Amino acid sequence: MSGNKDRIIIVDGTNHVLGRLASFVAKRLLEGNKVVVLNVEKVVVSGDPTKVVQFYKRTVLGVRSHYSHRLRPKRPRSPIRLFKAAVWGMLPKNNKRGREALRRLRAYIGVPKDYSKAETIKVPEASASRLGRSFVTLERIAKELGWRGAVE
Repeated sequence: MSGNKDRIIIVDGTNHVLGRLASFVAKRLLEGNKVVVLNVEKVVVSGDPTKVVQFYKRTVLGVRSHYSHRLRPKRPRSPIRLFKAAVWGMLPKNNKRGREALRRLRAYIGVPKDYSKAETIKVPEASASRLGRSFVTLERIAKELGWRGAVE
């Protein structure tokens, strides 16, 4: 494990299932690796697109504050924040190890110039080609939640 401390794993998130990719990333982060995920907006969530979007709207936006409307908690709307929330759900939250693991994660929309020539890996067990049923991308979910960003 000591040899993995400075290792950087670069993953292309195109056509990968969100939960499976998030669990792969969480394991690598807990091992002490730095993980960079590119094309986060192209990560997919399996299921009927309208039902998946409705689920995200209900769970992400449906939670309201009991205090003031100005003080309600911020909800993730961008594909990066949605992906990081999925990874954070798979890390130990109540200790330093989990917080430090999340700090080693970098996620990007598209491919930045720094990583344009870097060698990326695909995660075969997270491939959406194995689904065989309908799915929706994080970009579409984010747009439905009110994300106003643009894909590069």
